[in-house]
Amino acid sequence: MTRTDDVLQQLARITEPHQQQDIVTLGMVQNLSVDDGGLVSFTLDAATQPEEVRQKLKTAVEEALTALPWVTDVMVMLAPPRTVRENPLAMKSPGLRQVRRIIAVSSCKGGVGKSTVAVNLAYALSGAGHKVGLFDADIYGPSLPTMVQIQGAQLYQENDMIIPLAYLGVKLMSFGFIPSASGAAIMRGPMVTQIINQLLTTTNWGPLDYLVLDLPPGTGDVQLTLTQLIPITAAVIVTTPQQLSFVDVVKGIQMFDKLKVPTIALVENMSYFECPGCSTRHHLFGQGARQRIVDQYGIARTFELPIQPDLSQCGDGGIPYVLMQPKSETTRLFSALASAVHEEVDRLERGLALRPRVAFVPGEGIRVTLDDRHQGLIHPAALRRKCRCANCVEEFSGKPLLKPEEVPDHVYPVRMQPMGNYAMAIQWSDGHASSIYPYDMLLELAGLQLPEVTV
Repeated sequence: MTRTDDVLQQLARITEPHQQQDIVTLGMVQNLSVDDGGLVSFTLDAATQPEEVRQKLKTAVEEALTALPWVTDVMVMLAPPRTVRENPLAMKSPGLRQVRRIIAVSSCKGGVGKSTVAVNLAYALSGAGHKVGLFDADIYGPSLPTMVQIQGAQLYQENDMIIPLAYLGVKLMSFGFIPSASGAAIMRGPMVTQIINQLLTTTNWGPLDYLVLDLPPGTGDVQLTLTQLIPITAAVIVTTPQQLSFVDVVKGIQMFDKLKVPTIALVENMSYFECPGCSTRHHLFGQGARQRIVDQYGIARTFELPIQPDLSQCGDGGIPYVLMQPKSETTRLFSALASAVHEEVDRLERGLALRPRVAFVPGEGIRVTLDDRHQGLIHPAALRRKCRCANCVEEFSGKPLLKPEEVPDHVYPVRMQPMGNYAMAIQWSDGHASSIYPYDMLLELAGLQLPEVTV
């Protein structure tokens, strides 16, 4: 065992009190240096913890390292404290008081059919017996007034609250329903977020099981504002098969992960065209991107929607597809998506979205723990060689690019952090920083299996 391993093993025994994980696994040990004279120095990234916790961690680190017989001196530098700036839009949201769950439907690229998915998901949830609302958060290009056309309906206020429109059991709100908003919306970001804030939080949604948010494309101010303003329960991401869309999906997953919003489902729209004559499926825009999401991020709830003219025609005609074609295969897919969303949210709320604890134990390996009776170890080099990122596996053919013999046996993780609810991101000592491993893969390599859960 090297002296660096010796240091990491000592530090892995120190637990951060809030997250209840060791400081090595949390990536709090940075810029570690061990010289031949026995001086150990590093930066302890406890920047967001209270000052009392920061000092206690620093003291614990110094005591743990000075206990090593070869250590002559310890130099621990605390990262400058960072405070989370309060959101200026954070305010009481009277209209949302009776809303149980909020689902964000998002894409990082326009034109992928996100609004189509949001509208039909909302009506599929309603068809399953849930009380549902649908909010169109796109100020520059609102889609809801076109996709759900309500003849002669007008917005009005009651007791300083906006009364939402309703169509066949689903409550609706969009900037496009405001008569003065029929022209082009020319405004800067702060004004946009202010309008969204007012429309969303002062609309009297009443008792709802689900409020579906149709977010505008991208990862900008609107997404950040809404996530800070309201407690979004989970996200559904919409994409298409093209490689460029896959890149944006990754951005979306990473954005929601940073904002502590679990991504629970992925919809690949325009996935294939099924010939009406022979029923052969043609993947006009390629395939494989959806499976890559499953392999890399562990999001098992994925759905492929076909290229279907009727779906577009219903959107343009102002009537949700699931209402016009209730017995079609595509409606069955939307119903399956609604069921998956409900089941995943139910698992999250009941604490059943189990994920293992993963930690690096110097001298032993990567320990995967389900509970006190179920633990397993993975050799770090074996896991490094299983990486399926774009640098290690050819994107379209799946051909391995990483040569196993090029990975040193002594490689170890220098930073490990959860990537959403389904995967772990790992940075390695050989400089590789793009590894993401689904928990299912980690459990399999450790010889473990998540228990079956009935929902």
